[in-house]
Amino acid sequence: MDVRDFGISIGEMPHGKLNSICDVAGVKVGHCTIDTTCSKTGVTVVMPCEGNVFRDKLIAASFVLNGFGKTLGLVQLEELGTLETPVFLTNTLNVGLVHDAAVEYMLDLCKRDGITLTSVNPIVCECNDASLNDISLRAVHKEHVFSAIESAAVDFELGDVGCGKGMTCHGLKGGVGTSSRIITLDGRIFNLGVLAQTNHGRLADLNICGRDIGKEINSTLNEDTPDKGSCIVIIATDLPVSSRQLKRILKRASIGLIRNGSYLGHGSGDIFIGFTTANRLYNIDSAFRQAEYLNESVIDHAFRACAEAVQEAVLSSMLNADKVIGYNGKVRHSLKEFI
Repeated sequence: MDVRDFGISIGEMPHGKLNSICDVAGVKVGHCTIDTTCSKTGVTVVMPCEGNVFRDKLIAASFVLNGFGKTLGLVQLEELGTLETPVFLTNTLNVGLVHDAAVEYMLDLCKRDGITLTSVNPIVCECNDASLNDISLRAVHKEHVFSAIESAAVDFELGDVGCGKGMTCHGLKGGVGTSSRIITLDGRIFNLGVLAQTNHGRLADLNICGRDIGKEINSTLNEDTPDKGSCIVIIATDLPVSSRQLKRILKRASIGLIRNGSYLGHGSGDIFIGFTTANRLYNIDSAFRQAEYLNESVIDHAFRACAEAVQEAVLSSMLNADKVIGYNGKVRHSLKEFI
């Protein structure tokens, strides 16, 4: 469901057609959810473009707002400013297993395309779902990763699915959310879309468009969950920007988290990763490349688009999630029970 279905209106910029990260052409999202008595977890994959992204890379960037996280692949991404694999999201103790599956997937893909692969940099992100999921079981395996890849589509599920199954956000059920904004410059239309894995925030701090709804709900639930657990934000755009410009845009994701009431606590790993499908780095023999880049005098449009879409994506993750009872009997209620 769209947050607008609940009478919530975020920001002033127009939404994309799907109000999704998949408003950026070529982007698809897939999930594999593991929902058993002991396991409330899964894996989500963001397929960033059509074709082989290892051969024809995308300009990318990352920004670590708070580094209490175990994301893999950021060192090379920061150094080279490129993305060469899909982006994978899972739980904390499954990062290594998902990384291994991602390497196997890329080996298979490149072998099919006649590319010799001797090094690859998968991006694997995580949030800790141990409050609902018996994380020590490390339930996500290669077959789950491949299933998520195979299921990737423009129309994908939201809420407590895939990597979002065991998430807690502002003391309520978190998960996977999305939103997008349209940017119009010189008569040309661009899209900026967000996917968020939400596992952060304190219930009493939750604020929706100026309404202190967290305090209202807390008076009933008396849930004193601390602000920890992490938030991963993936930002896709077709705006022609450099890696440096993209990093500047990514930093504005923090505004979206703050407007919903997060204080970015010590225990929350808040990590933002972005890529653009413009200026794709096709494999060429020339020593030089030519590219079009955004005039930074108008970059404020992208800043606002990012902040609005992140704010909405967090609420999207909560409003699309159902109540979940964890392996230990812990209950996480859905925000939609109180709207």
